[in-house]
Amino acid sequence: MTAPLLMFHDLADYYDGFLAEKDYRGEAQYLERIVRRYGRSGGNAWLDVGCGTGRHLAHLRRSFEVVGVDASSQMLRVARRRLPGVRLVRGDMRSFRLRERFDVVSCLFGAIGHVSPEREVRAALANFARHLRPGGVALVEPWIDPSDFRPGFVHLMTGEDRGVQLVRLSYSTCRGNHTVIRSHYLVGRPRAGVQHLQETDDSGLLLSHDRIEQLLERAGLRPRFLARGLSTGRGLFLGVKPA
Repeated sequence: MTAPLLMFHDLADYYDGFLAEKDYRGEAQYLERIVRRYGRSGGNAWLDVGCGTGRHLAHLRRSFEVVGVDASSQMLRVARRRLPGVRLVRGDMRSFRLRERFDVVSCLFGAIGHVSPEREVRAALANFARHLRPGGVALVEPWIDPSDFRPGFVHLMTGEDRGVQLVRLSYSTCRGNHTVIRSHYLVGRPRAGVQHLQETDDSGLLLSHDRIEQLLERAGLRPRFLARGLSTGRGLFLGVKPA
């Protein structure tokens, strides 16, 4: 599941510790292959929306001129340490405005699912399309499909970051067409003890694959769903802007 909102703020410094096993390099290589196959804009400018701590950008920058956008100043602070010289902008995916256009706009790890209600998803996708060059590709990793969501699911994550021990235990239910994820965190620091944090995240909007494709079309993009996605196993949507 997408990393919860608390990790974008209070636990930003330990975000990567929770996701130590995520294959960012392999995912970046797979995304590059998709872009090479479907992109028709002829350039190499890549915008990652919801870039977080910049782990994908760290690999993509080897082949592309990259820019990142994220709503969290704390996550961007971590990303700037990782990506000196890369332009990183604080902004809302629904409303940010950059002067340049890109050959790729990506929004990964289910971040689009945290935009709600549906009209705000439409605004975000339209904004992605606005920032694409003709022939460019939008890559959107979805939140959970309604048919795949399991109410009552309990999920445990553990990790370590620079000697700090990390635990997250979450419980998922739903309210209407939103997921509700209640999470407890334990952060164990040497000589400082164990800190307990908790949150309830009810922002995950459940949209079917068919509806996402309709919204991509409405944004002026030609949609396609790839069943093989990234590590979440939820597939990947791409939308090509007509050349």
